[in-house]
Amino acid sequence: MHPSTARSTRFSTIVRVGIAGTAMLALAACSSGGGAPAGSAPAGDGEAAAITAVNVIAPADPGGGWDQTARAISQVLTDTDLVGSAPVENIGGAGGTVGLASLATETDPNTLMITGSVMVGAVETNASDTRIEDTTPIAKLTEEPLVIVVPADSPYESLQDLVDAVVEEGQGIAVTGGSAGGIDHILAGLLLTEGGVDAADVPSTLNYIANSGGGEALTMLLGGTVQAGISGVGEFSESVLSGDLRALAVSSAEPAEALPDVPTIQDEGIDVTVTNWRGVIAPGDITDDERTALIDLVTQLHEQDAWTEILSTNGWTDAFIAGDEFDAFLADDITQTQETLRTIGLIE
Repeated sequence: MHPSTARSTRFSTIVRVGIAGTAMLALAACSSGGGAPAGSAPAGDGEAAAITAVNVIAPADPGGGWDQTARAISQVLTDTDLVGSAPVENIGGAGGTVGLASLATETDPNTLMITGSVMVGAVETNASDTRIEDTTPIAKLTEEPLVIVVPADSPYESLQDLVDAVVEEGQGIAVTGGSAGGIDHILAGLLLTEGGVDAADVPSTLNYIANSGGGEALTMLLGGTVQAGISGVGEFSESVLSGDLRALAVSSAEPAEALPDVPTIQDEGIDVTVTNWRGVIAPGDITDDERTALIDLVTQLHEQDAWTEILSTNGWTDAFIAGDEFDAFLADDITQTQETLRTIGLIE
């Protein structure tokens, strides 16, 4: 069997233990004579090795949602003394697939990398050799609606105005967002297919300018080099509230907490609803007890008041699931994303 096939099989079929099984796993590890990995304290009788340090990888440049999430995780883990250190490393490029390839060679099991909807799509559109199925899923953390924005002086007053302009002018209208094939790109494609563009014509109609960080998109919008942008609410909300950008619609079923006066896409008469989820994964070759220790750590992170405050501040929805439940969610999301990308003509 090819190594990648073996890893994919492990992703979907391996018997995982829950957090409640930590003691049993620790006893097995102790009886085998194995030492604690780097960043872990030695295990005592009946206890799993405690994680004292964890590496956090943001597979994007600074300024975007993945970077914000990575730094929020690091801050809460260290401020609440869950770990002694949690340095953040940015490895940007190709919708997170550069970081994903780096994770495949990571030797420290106490490593968490941010993942999410964007990476799921980018793996497909970039035909990435390293896939999310090659990693170890830990937990889903948040969901966030997307927002479609235009510069404050834009002639487009409504989402329908913008869609009509793209359908009519095609490549003459530039739309910026996250990485190619990611959730921002998917939403742009869905808006066009709902606007009457044939799926096969979406790639030639949509002038989508991808970037690897929310800061780049904001610079393009404020500089007038693009006509519209799509990103998470948290990345554009300050510029919308300051009046530098105009928000046309949010992608959730209900108005976004951070932008309560902005209509939803459905309110604008277009039957599209999507959200951008984010979570964490670990290297693919870690053991079950190492995975359980990471799940336990992220679960404790989720329980902190400081994490709840960060969710509220950034307009992120709490969407926590871990272990087997996250495995199942991720497998289903990969399948659905592949189907959507085919529907809007971004992959064959």
